[in-house]
Amino acid sequence: MKYILCIDQGTTSTKAFLLDEEGNLSQGTHVPFKQYYPQPGWVSHDAEEIYVSVLKAIAMILKEHPEAKGNIECMGITNQRETTVAFSHTGKPLDQAIVWQCRRTSDICRRPEIREQGRRITEITGLKIDPYFSATKMLWLMENIRSLRQRCATGEAHLSTIDGFLVYRLTNGASYASDYSNCSRTMLFDIARKEYDQEFLELFGIPQKALAKPMESCADYGEIDLKPDFLKDSGFDNDEIEDLLSINGVHITGVLGDQPAALLGQNAVNKGDSKTTYGTGSFTLMNLGTEPVFSKNGLLTSCAWSIKGVTNYALEGSIFQAGSVISWLKDELQFINTPAECDDICNSIEDAGGVYLVPAFTGLGAPYWKPDARGILTGLTRGTGRAQIVRAGVESIAYQVTELVNLMTDDTGIKAGTMKVDGGVCASSFLMQLQSDLLGVKITRALSDEMTAMGAGLAAGIEAGIFDSVESTGRFYQAGASYEPDMSAFEVSQKMEGYRSAVRATLLSGND
Repeated sequence: MKYILCIDQGTTSTKAFLLDEEGNLSQGTHVPFKQYYPQPGWVSHDAEEIYVSVLKAIAMILKEHPEAKGNIECMGITNQRETTVAFSHTGKPLDQAIVWQCRRTSDICRRPEIREQGRRITEITGLKIDPYFSATKMLWLMENIRSLRQRCATGEAHLSTIDGFLVYRLTNGASYASDYSNCSRTMLFDIARKEYDQEFLELFGIPQKALAKPMESCADYGEIDLKPDFLKDSGFDNDEIEDLLSINGVHITGVLGDQPAALLGQNAVNKGDSKTTYGTGSFTLMNLGTEPVFSKNGLLTSCAWSIKGVTNYALEGSIFQAGSVISWLKDELQFINTPAECDDICNSIEDAGGVYLVPAFTGLGAPYWKPDARGILTGLTRGTGRAQIVRAGVESIAYQVTELVNLMTDDTGIKAGTMKVDGGVCASSFLMQLQSDLLGVKITRALSDEMTAMGAGLAAGIEAGIFDSVESTGRFYQAGASYEPDMSAFEVSQKMEGYRSAVRATLLSGND
């Protein structure tokens, strides 16, 4: 049996999986890593810790599946997209990585020379000017790390999204490349021409020499070349080192950003197909086919994947806070002990009592793009208690997604009858039923919530010749639970108007 090693490098953890040639995805191994919050609104990662977490996850999956040792055909990587790291030619990070959620570059986004390029940035890159994207993070790093600008100009240092960093490290510096879906999120990439835009490189002062080479999602990104001394110094024992060295020579043949990977894994491969992933954030993507559609409603357009010279595009709505709302209820408010409690609490009351949460903890994403907005609870009364706030928190996720999907329909004229969903937050049946009710469509949850890893594995397998084509991989998709809408149009309208009123209160509060 041939196996594909699938790496899912996420915002809070790294996972490793094995995908076999019959389309079976193993249970994954899970390695969390630390989140850093140096100032309010700032989020950082230790990129070296991320790299070691990748190796740990691989060592764990090989230990659990000894039958795969020596039978790994190729590797696929999917990753948190906009998170940006500066590193030297040795691969050593030069500072903490700036995470996609981080708002520290808000002031850079307000610089007049950047603001005046807003329309062209959208027309060329499909994005909005926002701290979310990598270009302003790269500029901040160059302005705050001594001599980094000069080192980038001479090729002694690099600026990259996580995929380029991992490719560089896993190949011991022999390859430095990023796929189109990740390049699309830098705010530097011409998504039609599939190359960096020279005017934007000059606008942000970023030397092209510092950036990863853009490549198709299915391509040969080089072969793995791990060094035993580094593994020993990183705390791996002899058995783990032996297992890790066994993948040396394996080629990385698939790289995709996490959300396009989930779109592929969900078999949403035809024009008009859509999916929503409910993770730390929530991301709704619609497959646009081979021609990009640029939103008039504040949504984003990016390359989804490019295979054998054919590029598919996706229209995307990005919500910064989804699963993180549940974490907030548990960790900061201590209203729940485990996420699983949410459904019982939500079902214990008839409604949220007019309470709405707008979870703008790190600003508002699509369609508002207000990086300095802050969260708000509205509709509080003397009768408001724990249950109402928990329910308002869970409902806020569905309201945000509904708003985005409705705007996608307006942009494209396409209203799908079904939306596929995945991600850990889908475990909430209350949320999934509400989502179906608000959208008026059938919600189909994948049998596995690991569709991101599945997509990376499928891409790698197509390039390696294990799978014939994107179309042939559709047989591997397995549906799990489904939810049918059961709410009147009037009630939906009332609920959405209440949420929109809460958003207006946020925008008028002076926090934006």
